[in-house]
Amino acid sequence: MSITAIESIGMTVGDMDRSIDFYTTVLAFTKTGDRQITGVESNDVSSLQADPIPAAANLQLRVVTLQLGAETIELTEYLTHPGRPMPPDSRSNDRWFQHLAIVVSDMDRADRHVRQHSIVQIPNPQTIPDWNPVAGGIQAFYFQDPDGHNLELIHFPTAKAAPKWQQPTTDLFLGIDHTAIVIGDTAASRTFYCDLLGLELKQESENFGFEQELLSGIADVKVRISSLTASAGIGIELLEYLEPTDGRSIPTDTESNDLWCCQTKIVVADAMETVQQLTATHFPLVSTEVSLSNTSTLEFDRQFLVRDPDGHTIRLVDS
Repeated sequence: MSITAIESIGMTVGDMDRSIDFYTTVLAFTKTGDRQITGVESNDVSSLQADPIPAAANLQLRVVTLQLGAETIELTEYLTHPGRPMPPDSRSNDRWFQHLAIVVSDMDRADRHVRQHSIVQIPNPQTIPDWNPVAGGIQAFYFQDPDGHNLELIHFPTAKAAPKWQQPTTDLFLGIDHTAIVIGDTAASRTFYCDLLGLELKQESENFGFEQELLSGIADVKVRISSLTASAGIGIELLEYLEPTDGRSIPTDTESNDLWCCQTKIVVADAMETVQQLTATHFPLVSTEVSLSNTSTLEFDRQFLVRDPDGHTIRLVDS
């Protein structure tokens, strides 16, 4: 299949103004879009949500687009029918875990900056040891936004940085390198993302040891990481926890207004053809086709939602 880009990540938030303040003040995102959606348009949007909530006709939504560097995220607040918060006992190996990896130009400076904003539960940045040929020298740490969405700050040594992250700059926060999702079986996920969707396996590694334990917040951890890319946009990392294996599945009653519900937006040359191939291999649609009029402020073209083998939601969009 012809994938144009892994374009953006969508997240459900509980308080939009609070989220905007966090992402623009703490992480230097810029707001590029802000719209409220009601009535007929909310019905169209609800059909693009995973497991649409009841009473969709009465939905009122606020959708905000934020940009950092060349990458964007889309935040959705349910002004009516708000959903459930992130489970307070969430762990890094639970399947609903999905993080954004935000590239920084200077890790020490970024660490000081974030701590100045009283962000809690921040471990010290960890440097992956040199025995790891793929990730050795990379610095990173995890933390969370106000709704509990997972974030990672990451700094690449020059030899491991993509050219876009090597450009001279005075900016501290540069953009989004990838999104990472927890999966149950690497082979099954690669079949979906690589064999069916057409993403490319860039590299793979197994991370373990003291540094990975501190990064993940889990003892005796061993993670198989598969880095996938398209011709443009952010990457996707598949995280299979080989140890421990007690990570929980995405709740079967998840609805689109629940704060752990995320969407990865992938642009393809022909969404209908892609969907036909996925359904032929028994990956069912979450939503039906949506195509709004040219006068719509949402400007949706043909879009579909599908689920990967672990229940993560993928939005397929025509290029």
